[in-house]
Amino acid sequence: MAEEKKVVRKKIAAAADVGKFMADYYLEIDKASKAGNPKIAWCTSVGPAEILRAMGFLVYFPETHSAMLGATRMATDLIPEANALGYSPEICSYLTADIGAFVKNITPLTKIYNIDSIPKPDVLVYNTNQCRDVQDWFNWYGEKFNVPSIGVYTHRNIGEVTEAHITSIAKQMEALVEPLEKVSGTKFELDALKEAVRLSRDCSDIWKQILDAAAAVPSPLTFFDGTTLMGPAVVGRGTQKTLDVYEILLAELKERVKNEEGAVDKENHRIYWDGMPVWGRLSAHSKLFAGLNANVIASTYCNSWIFSALDPEDPFNSMARAYTELFIVRSDDEKEKYIREMLEFFKIDGIIYHDAKTCPNNTNCRYGMAQRLSAVTEIPHLIINGDLNDLRMLSDEQTKTNVEAFIEQLDESS
Repeated sequence: MAEEKKVVRKKIAAAADVGKFMADYYLEIDKASKAGNPKIAWCTSVGPAEILRAMGFLVYFPETHSAMLGATRMATDLIPEANALGYSPEICSYLTADIGAFVKNITPLTKIYNIDSIPKPDVLVYNTNQCRDVQDWFNWYGEKFNVPSIGVYTHRNIGEVTEAHITSIAKQMEALVEPLEKVSGTKFELDALKEAVRLSRDCSDIWKQILDAAAAVPSPLTFFDGTTLMGPAVVGRGTQKTLDVYEILLAELKERVKNEEGAVDKENHRIYWDGMPVWGRLSAHSKLFAGLNANVIASTYCNSWIFSALDPEDPFNSMARAYTELFIVRSDDEKEKYIREMLEFFKIDGIIYHDAKTCPNNTNCRYGMAQRLSAVTEIPHLIINGDLNDLRMLSDEQTKTNVEAFIEQLDESS
């Protein structure tokens, strides 16, 4: 294969604004943790954050902390600490890395923001729409901090989302209110929830516009940009500050589209990424694809924070629907339909499936889906083996060789 060329990857100026948003977010939570006020709720990344915001909690998302452990390449050395407590090396490496970091009393927040520890929770709230691991993860911390750990239990492998599903989840969400009132010391107000849901819906809409900008040719951003730019959509939905920072980002992307400025200097191929990123290799993988004139432009992962069903006039039912229509919750038939639509919308040439060793719920290539989709769409695919956090599961050399061969295949067929 021809020697790789150094290809310019255009940086997004608004990434600095997103970075400041994230710094302010963590510093505010750290201040509250030290002062004991406002109360702090831990929440899963696609959990009922709107209820927590409506009741005055500051909301902390441990998954973002785990992603930071992965991105800073601290995770691999910390996972064995959780394994020693009885947590299998086969389960979620977000869970094992985060618990391992707690056991060792270290955090990437120290180096990045000069914060010495994660915030102490007053309550932990989870939704098992992602996986059962979040329940075990939060319950472990509930015991450590001696605080309530409460959750919503979501149906799995759903085809059509029915009213029975919605009613079941909505009732569980409503049941969170009473125990949260006891922790917060404040009375739940429906109007406050409606406002939080409105802001979350607005965040969802603008985040979708940001990701959809990648449909332009050339694409103004990459999947690897998206994994870092999505921070406010995860930790800040339900707040005006998130909308403000995303307005800046969206304006920049619209200007790029207008000027036909691509994120990758020469975009010969447009790639779809299914599954989790390899957090410890974001930069390496970005450079690898850009060096081959390929742009990984879209993913199922970044779209996980698009909640178009949210309706402030019907908060509990619409939250139940939004958090049950998630890609990760659905049947393979629904997932395949969704991916086919994405492939067409983003004008995709090739698909990368990440088989993440410790994340079966976000891995979609173990039961023939990749082969079925390639047969229907005639779009070739490549499966790479790795993990979201545990770099022992990844062969950098094998990944590089396989990606190079895959892009060469696309070159020959174009």
